[in-house]
Amino acid sequence: QVQLVESGGGLVQPGGSLRLSCAASGSIFSISVMGWYRQAPGKQRELVAAITSGGSTNYGDSVKGRFTISRDNAKNTVFLQMSNLKPEDTAVYYCKLDPPAWMGRYAHWGQGTQVTVSS
Repeated sequence: QVQLVESGGGLVQPGGSLRLSCAASGSIFSISVMGWYRQAPGKQRELVAAITSGGSTNYGDSVKGRFTISRDNAKNTVFLQMSNLKPEDTAVYYCKLDPPAWMGRYAHWGQGTQVTVSS
């Protein structure tokens, strides 16, 4: 059974930085694609960043150059380093684990962590 626990959210001023962490239980973390998504009030959930088991990364257009996703397979943890934060980055940030397609298993989501960017 996979469980994802996010941490690191909070209130930050515009231009500031935060680092989110997502710790995963279970044994499939290292072979899974990990992603960060966010959902602002009244908006659809959107991809922020994703990282494959091999370390390839993909970012949403609005965060390119400001956010960095990374993973530590030894600690079953994925990180999102967020810099130069803007008020429009305010949202609940969710961690997602996508198992390999050959496993035929559903994706798993964390409960989310609130990020608020405001002066």
